[in-house]
Amino acid sequence: MDTNVTISKKFNYAAFGMIAVGLIVVIYALFTDSARGWANVLLNNFYFLSLTIGATFFFCLQYITQSGWSAMFRRVPEAIMGYIPIAGIVMILLFFGVQNLYHWAHPGAAEHDALIAHKSPYLNIPFFFIRIAIVFAAWFILTRYLRKLSLEEDQVGGVKYLEKIEFWSKVLIFVLAITFSMGSFDWIMSLEVHWFSTIFAFKAFASAFYHGTALIALIVILLHERGYFKELNQSHLLDFSRYMFVLSIIWGYLYFAQFMLIWFANIPEETVYYVKRWDNGWLVFFIINLVINWLIPFITLLPQKLDKNIKVVKYIAILLLAGMWLEQYELIMPEITKTPHFGLIEIGALVGFAGLFIFIVGRTLSKAPLIPKNHPYIEESLYHHVH
Repeated sequence: MDTNVTISKKFNYAAFGMIAVGLIVVIYALFTDSARGWANVLLNNFYFLSLTIGATFFFCLQYITQSGWSAMFRRVPEAIMGYIPIAGIVMILLFFGVQNLYHWAHPGAAEHDALIAHKSPYLNIPFFFIRIAIVFAAWFILTRYLRKLSLEEDQVGGVKYLEKIEFWSKVLIFVLAITFSMGSFDWIMSLEVHWFSTIFAFKAFASAFYHGTALIALIVILLHERGYFKELNQSHLLDFSRYMFVLSIIWGYLYFAQFMLIWFANIPEETVYYVKRWDNGWLVFFIINLVINWLIPFITLLPQKLDKNIKVVKYIAILLLAGMWLEQYELIMPEITKTPHFGLIEIGALVGFAGLFIFIVGRTLSKAPLIPKNHPYIEESLYHHVH
């Protein structure tokens, strides 16, 4: 019978080792190539933050739609939400590297650039970090409150807490829609201060939901392989696959739509974004990104037989997690380095953030029963079956 997830000493040592490696590499990078070092901090923090926001949205969506099939798995997105305060602290630390990343933050930049001067009432250092503080405070308060309600529901049961969580899930989705859009503008799009895309925020949100869902599916499968979630069956896998399949189409549409509109309009201040991502060796990332995040999941998850295969779902989820990192590498790095760099700094920073993330998620998972008790839909989830 599933109870709490047990975190072994070996798990903790591995996570601490990964964090130590990442910390050493990032400090080395900040002293030897500060722009690349800060870019890797932003890249990996935004990567794990996006997965967290996607998982949070998945959690809220299940309550709003009153989905019964996923009730058994809700502790997983709850555990992922635990990364939000860590991501907020790292974003605040960007204060020390803001001028390495953002051209608009350079002293005197607005004096010689009319567009930066026009945007300066919004894009200035104090307001930039005030927005970070407000956004993360809102996310932290709302997710902690939802977690509290979820644990109380375990003790009390009934529909009272279901209705409460459903209401606050709607509030959180509304807040996420505004604040994550604002964050993606601030942290990523303003790296190229002269460029803008009207669908950039929507694309970032869809990508977060897509890959956050893949992360939840992967964690559920890994726990199942270790003796937890014994009730996981082909119908659950089919539902996870349906989410990933549909979101692969949405992601592919938005990826192509943004490119096609800019290519068709051929406006210099717009095309400069793709010129940077086609020249100097970046084109291969542009193509691989499309193949990993759209083509392979779309073709693989098209037959329903494969959707129910646990190995297929597991490896597609792993592929998508790699694909999201590649997508964000392509978003951030061309603005920092003229040519692609993938070496010790990139690997070390990713290992460090991954260690931090799995430690937070594992620790949060171990603090509550893995399968919720007294949830009105728990029986439907445990015995979920579709044709």
